[in-house]
Amino acid sequence: MDAMDAKDAPRAGEVALSGATGRRVLFATVLGSSMVLLDGTAVNVALPRIGADLDSDLAGLQWAVNAYLLTLAGLILLGGSLGDRYGRRRVFVIGVLWFAVSSAMCGLAPSAPLLVGARGLQGVGGALLTPGSLAIIQAVFRPQDRAAAVGTWAGLGGVAGAVGPLLGGWLAGGPGWRWVFLINLPLAALTVLVAVRDVPENRDEAASGRFDVPGAVLAALSLCSLTYALTAATTQPFAALVTGAAAVLLGAAFVVAERRSPRPMVPLGLFKVRLFSYTNVVTVLIYGALAAVSFFLVLQLQTTAGFSPLVAGLALLPLTLLMLAFSSRAARLGKRIGPHVPLTAGPVLAAVGVLLMLRIGPDASYFADVLPAGIGLGAGMTLLVAPLTATVLDSVDVGRAGTASGINNAAARTGGLVSVAAIPSVVGLSGDEYRSPADVDAAFHGAMLTCAGLLAMAAVTAWLFVRTAAPAPETVDAVCRSCSLSAPPPAAEREKPGGGT
Repeated sequence: MDAMDAKDAPRAGEVALSGATGRRVLFATVLGSSMVLLDGTAVNVALPRIGADLDSDLAGLQWAVNAYLLTLAGLILLGGSLGDRYGRRRVFVIGVLWFAVSSAMCGLAPSAPLLVGARGLQGVGGALLTPGSLAIIQAVFRPQDRAAAVGTWAGLGGVAGAVGPLLGGWLAGGPGWRWVFLINLPLAALTVLVAVRDVPENRDEAASGRFDVPGAVLAALSLCSLTYALTAATTQPFAALVTGAAAVLLGAAFVVAERRSPRPMVPLGLFKVRLFSYTNVVTVLIYGALAAVSFFLVLQLQTTAGFSPLVAGLALLPLTLLMLAFSSRAARLGKRIGPHVPLTAGPVLAAVGVLLMLRIGPDASYFADVLPAGIGLGAGMTLLVAPLTATVLDSVDVGRAGTASGINNAAARTGGLVSVAAIPSVVGLSGDEYRSPADVDAAFHGAMLTCAGLLAMAAVTAWLFVRTAAPAPETVDAVCRSCSLSAPPPAAEREKPGGGT
C-alpha cells in the first residue's frame, strides 16, 4: 500500500500550515519550484564560462538558454493537465526526478550540442513540476491557510530568484559552471523524499477526456522552428527561410488543432476578450526585453567590463530585492487605481533603467553604472508585475483563471525565447564574436536600445488598450511577491463568489 494511503495520513484539503506536515509540504513545493527558478537565472551568469569551456559559438549559448525555455513554454500547460488527471504529487515527483537526471546530463555534457539537448530535457522536467508546485498548495492546505501558504511559497520563491544569479556566479567562478546543474541533485533527492513521505496525493476528480497532445506537439515544433530560423538568420539564411516557413505552417496547424479539440490546451476563445489579448501582448514585449537584457548584460559585464561571474551575478539583484519588498504594495495600488497607469508607467521606468545600462562599458563601476540601472529596471518591474497578473485573472471568468494564468506564463516564456533568438542577429553578434570585448560592447548598445524599444511598445500598448472598468477585489496578490526573469508569477486560484474555491 502507498504510504500516503494509510489511515493516519493527512488528507488533501485538511492540512494545517502550522502543523509539522504542513511545513514539510510547503518545504517540498518551495524546494522543487526553486530548482526551476535557480536554473532559469543561474545559468545565464555562467554562459561565458560555458562557451569558453565547450568551445561553443554564440548560437550554442543561445540554444543553451532557449532549449530550456522551448520545452518549458511548450509543455507547461500539458504538465498541469497531467497532474490534475493522474495525481499532482505523482507528476510533481516525476518532474523533480526528470529534472534531476537531466541536470546531471547538463553537468556532465562534453560538448555544446549535448548540453543543448540536456537543457531541452530539463525544460520537460520543469514543465511537469512547476504547475504541480502551486496546485499542491491549493489542494492540500485547509481553505483558511491557503492564502498564507501561497504567500510564503511566493516569498521564498523570490529568495530563490535573488540567490540564483549569485549562486551561479560563485559556482561558475569557483568550483566550475558544471556545478550550476549538479547542485540540483541533492536538492531533488531531498524534495522527493519529503514529497513522497508527507504530501497527500490529490487530483481533479472531474478531469476526463483526452489530452491535447497534438496541440502540445505542434506548439513545441512551431516554437522550435521559429527559434532556429531566428538564430540562424545571419549565418544560414536559406535554412532560416525554410524553417521560418515551417514555423508558420506549424503555427497554423496548431490553431486548427486547437479549434477542433474538445479540450484544447489553449482555448482560443479566450483571445476574443480584448483585455486578455492585449495584456498578453504586453507580457510578450516586457519579458522578451527582460530575457534579452539578462542574456546580453552578463556578456557585457564579464567580456567587456571584466567583472567576475560573482559580481556579474549582482547586476539584477536589485530587481528581485525590490520585488520582494514592494510588490505587495504595487498589487494593492493596482487594485485601487486599476492596471492602466501601472502597466504604462512600469515599462517606462524599466526602459529608463535599460537605457542607463548604456553607460556600462570597459571601465564600468558597479556602484556608479550597474546599480542605478538595476534599480531603474527593478522599480519598473515592481510596479507592473502584480497588476499584470491581476489583469490577466480579471479579464476572464473565475473558473478559467488557472488556464488564463498558464497561457500568460507561457506567453512570457515565448517572448523570452524569441528575443534571445532574434536580437543577437538584429545587433550583428554571431559566431565567436561574443569573446571579443569590442564586438560585445557594440552589440550590447544596440541590444539595450532594442530592449528599451520593446518596453516602450509595451507601455504604448497598455496605455491604448489595457483598461478595465473596476479592479477586482478578490484577486490573490500574495503570488506577486516573487519575480522570475522568464515569466510572471503563476497565479493562485481566486475565491469564487460565496467563499468557495
